Amino acid sequence: MTAPLTPPPPPHEQPSHNAWQAAPPGYVASTPDADAYGAHGSYGQDGQDGPGMKTEVREAAVITVAVALGGVLLGVLWWWLAPHVPLVGDVVDRNWVVYLKDTEGEQAVGVDGTFTLLAAAFGVLSAFVVFLLRRRGGVPLVVALTLGGLLGSLLAWRLGVWLGPAQDVVAHAKDVGKGVTFSAPLQLGAKGALLVWSLAALVVHLGLTALFGPRDPEPYPPGPYGVPPA
Repeated sequence: MTAPLTPPPPPHEQPSHNAWQAAPPGYVASTPDADAYGAHGSYGQDGQDGPGMKTEVREAAVITVAVALGGVLLGVLWWWLAPHVPLVGDVVDRNWVVYLKDTEGEQAVGVDGTFTLLAAAFGVLSAFVVFLLRRRGGVPLVVALTLGGLLGSLLAWRLGVWLGPAQDVVAHAKDVGKGVTFSAPLQLGAKGALLVWSLAALVVHLGLTALFGPRDPEPYPPGPYGVPPA
């Protein structure tokens, strides 16, 4: 006696398409990193943050020249606003002698102080202008401000001396006559004032960049629960 034949169980329904089947040609899977950063990443096509080193160097060269040319205005203002040091000429033993009319005067200190204050103001102004034009900052801009401020100070110093009274005080005393008061040549006694422009521009620009400059992007986008992906 044989057992009755039972029909085999019905086969499981196969899905309409396999989840693991190979992707069609030309298909590119989308990943969170690719969507967040784009095809070239977050640093541009050349792999650098910002416009590129060559562009930054060109901009720095232009800023250096522009800041240095500001020394012309600084020199004119220094010559115009600096106090005059009074001198008097006299004849002693048939020789001309020049001496200070006011031995206790502080005009010479005022000359250095005027240059220092003007240089500090120019440093702050140049830092503000450069930051407004180029908010990203960078080492080339800092070098440009520092070098341009130093060159501008040197130009202002030499221009102010050239615009001021004659350097030959004995000849000047002979021209005006004995006992007549005349102004001494414009001189910068404290040579450290030549660095004030650069230091003021450097400090102000770094402060503005730290407070209001753009922030660097995060290296990875946050995960679904605020946790960076593995």
